[in-house]
Amino acid sequence: MSTAETAKPELPDPQEVAKTYAEVAQRASKLLHEHVKRQAARGITPPEDELGIAQAFMDMMAKLLANPYKLAQAQMNLVWDYFSLWQHSTMRFMGMSGAPVAAPAKEDKRFKDQEWQDHFLFDFIKQSYLISARHIHDVVGGVEGLDEISRKKVNFFTRQYIDALSPSNFALTNPEVFRETVKSHGQNLVKGLNNLLRDVEEGDGQLRVRMTDTSAFECGKNVATTPGKVVFQNDLIQLLHYTPTTTDVLKRPLLIVPPWINKYYILDLREKNSLIKWAVEQGHTVFVMSWVNPDEKLAEKGFDDYVKEGVVAAVDAIEKQTGEKEINAAAYCLGGTLLATTLAYMAAKKDKRIASATFFTTLTDFSQPGELGVFIDEGQVTSLEKKMAERGYLEGSEMANTFNLLRSNDLVWSFVVNNYLMGKDPFPFDLLYWNSDSTRMPAKMHSYYLRNMYMKNALVQPGGIEIDGVKIDLGKIKVPCYFISTIEDHIAPWKSTYLGAQVFGGPVRFVLGGSGHIAGIVNPPSANKYGYWTNPTKALPESSEDWLAGASQNPGSWWTDWQAWVTAHDDAKVPARDPLKGTLKVLEDAPGSFVKARLDKAPKAA
Repeated sequence: MSTAETAKPELPDPQEVAKTYAEVAQRASKLLHEHVKRQAARGITPPEDELGIAQAFMDMMAKLLANPYKLAQAQMNLVWDYFSLWQHSTMRFMGMSGAPVAAPAKEDKRFKDQEWQDHFLFDFIKQSYLISARHIHDVVGGVEGLDEISRKKVNFFTRQYIDALSPSNFALTNPEVFRETVKSHGQNLVKGLNNLLRDVEEGDGQLRVRMTDTSAFECGKNVATTPGKVVFQNDLIQLLHYTPTTTDVLKRPLLIVPPWINKYYILDLREKNSLIKWAVEQGHTVFVMSWVNPDEKLAEKGFDDYVKEGVVAAVDAIEKQTGEKEINAAAYCLGGTLLATTLAYMAAKKDKRIASATFFTTLTDFSQPGELGVFIDEGQVTSLEKKMAERGYLEGSEMANTFNLLRSNDLVWSFVVNNYLMGKDPFPFDLLYWNSDSTRMPAKMHSYYLRNMYMKNALVQPGGIEIDGVKIDLGKIKVPCYFISTIEDHIAPWKSTYLGAQVFGGPVRFVLGGSGHIAGIVNPPSANKYGYWTNPTKALPESSEDWLAGASQNPGSWWTDWQAWVTAHDDAKVPARDPLKGTLKVLEDAPGSFVKARLDKAPKAA
C-alpha cells in the first residue's frame, strides 16, 4: 500500500453514522414535541427583564450618544487598529514577521492551538476579535454618568456577549474544530448535536452543559473517602466524626462548617488533596457537618434554624461525643458567614465552647460583593422569591449557572467547544464532579440571606439582624480568628473579606493565599504551589492595600501556617478518640447519606 493511500483519512463507519443520525433525529423530535406542549400549557408571553439588563443598556446608550465626540474618537481608534491589523496580516501573507496588534492574555486558553499563531488567516481572525472586544469593553466601561448598579450590569453582560462571540466558539473559525470536521467528515458536529440534545433532555428542557463524566465518581468510593462515622443527624445536618490516625490527638476537637450551597467533600476530594484527611493526620479530632439537600418540606427553615439546628447542634453533639467544653471551628465561604453569626449569638449567650474560629474565603461585610452583586437587587430578588414560593426552594442548578457565568470561558464555553463542536465526551474530573453536584436552598432561608446580607449588609451592623431574639454583634466575638482569603477569588473578593475581618472584637490573623476560591484553599503542602502572604502586624491596617504593602510572601501552603496558629493557642493532647467508642450512636459510615443525594441523577429503581 502506498504512502498516499495510508495518508487518506478513513471514512466513517456507515452503521455508526446511521445510528448517530437516528439518535439525533429521535431526540430532536421528542424535545421539540415536549417544548411545544410546555409552551401551549404556559401560554406564550414575552420574557420579563428580571435582571434589569435592557434598562441598564438603554441608560448606557443614552449616556453614550450624549457625547458624540467621545464616540467618534473611539470609532477612529478602532479604525486605526484595524488598519494596523491589515498591514500586519499583509506582511505575514508575504512571509514577513512583525509584532501583533493584539495578543490574548497568557491565561486565555481559548487560543492555545498553535494554528492561532502560525496560520495568518486564523491569526487575523483572532486579532480582529481581540481588537473589537477591547474597543467594545473600553467604550462601554468608559461611559460617564451611569449609576454604579447599571455600570456593573453593563460591564458584566457586555463581557458575556464578547465571550460568547469568540471565534473559538464557532466551527469554521476554530482551527482545532475545523481540522476535526475535515478529518471526521463532519461526524464531530453530528455527535456534538447528539450531546447537545442529551444535555437538554437531562436538563428537562433546559440546557445543562455536562462538565464531566459523573458516572466515573461515587461518594465514598473515589471521592469523600476519608474513614469516619455519622454520629448525629437532624433535619438539616449529618455530623461526621472521622477515624483518628494518630495515637494522641489535640484536646480541642475541630468542627468544619461547609457552605450550605455546596457539598462538603470539596475538602475531601482525593487523598492527596484532602484537607480533612490532612487535619486528621495532624492530630485533630475532625467533625464535619454535611448539609441536607432540602426539598419543599423544608421551605420554612430559616437562617435561625441553620444557626441552631446547624452549628449549635453540631457543637452540642461534639460535646456529648468527646466530653470537651472547648472546640476549634473552621468554615468555608457561606459556612463562614453562618459561623460568624453563630459566634456572635453564642457570645451574647455567654457560651464559650468555640475557642477559636477559622474562616476560609468568607464574607461578613457585603458592601463590596464583587460581580455576584450584579445578580442581587430588589427586582431580581423579588422575582427569585416568586419562583421559590412556588417550589419551596431555589433549584441548585440556577445558583450553579450564576457562579459559572463569573468564569464563562472556563466553565461554559470550553465545554461547549469540547462537547458540541468537537463532539467529545467530557473528561472525568473530580473537581468538576463536585461542581456539578448542586444543592437546593430553602425558600425562607435563602430569601433572608440575600436580603439581609447582600442587600442590607446588616450582619456587620451591631444589632442589624436577630437570631432567635438575640441581637447579633460581630464586635462581641472575642475569640482568636484566622482569615484565609485568596488573591484571585471571584466569589468572595479578598479585599471584601478583609473589610469583614476588621469588625471582629478579638485578635485576627489575616492570611492571603495564591490562586482562587477553590484552588487557593484546597492547596496541600505536598503540592508546594501558590504560596501565601502574611503581615506581622498584630492590628490589621485600615486598608487592604496597606496590609498587602506590609506583607511578605511565603512559599508552600497556608495549611502549615494555620496549623502553627491553632496549636499555638492550645496544643494539649489526649488519647485518640475513636468514633465507635464515643457516647453517640453510630448511624452509618462516612460520607453518610445526605451527601449522596444528587439532583442530576434520577433515583435508582428498587
